[in-house]
Amino acid sequence: MIAYTMLGSADLAKAEAFYTPLFDLLGKKLLMSTERVRAWGDAAGPMFTVCYPYDGQPAAPGNGVMVAIGAANTEQVAQLHAKALALGATNEGDPGLRMAPFYCAYVRDPDGNKLNFVCMAQ
Repeated sequence: MIAYTMLGSADLAKAEAFYTPLFDLLGKKLLMSTERVRAWGDAAGPMFTVCYPYDGQPAAPGNGVMVAIGAANTEQVAQLHAKALALGATNEGDPGLRMAPFYCAYVRDPDGNKLNFVCMAQ
């Protein structure tokens, strides 16, 4: 249903350095790299993209906007959260069960965009 998500960035090189190691943990690769856009994913599924805003205005996180990134299990949620923090993210919620079976962790990327690493715990 979702073809791709897109978040604004003020610095694509910094965003690439942040997201590439995270998506490596999920087996996703950088598929597109232009002067305006970076996109990760694979041929079988949706892409995650960051870009310089097309309207020329500064990138800013949206109020109420969050992108959830699926993980295979609770261990991978913890790995992604720890890796994101090591790469400069800020913690918005440690890994844990929120409401059964929703297990997740929250961070903000270096541009302030909110991310959720999530799986359905068994």
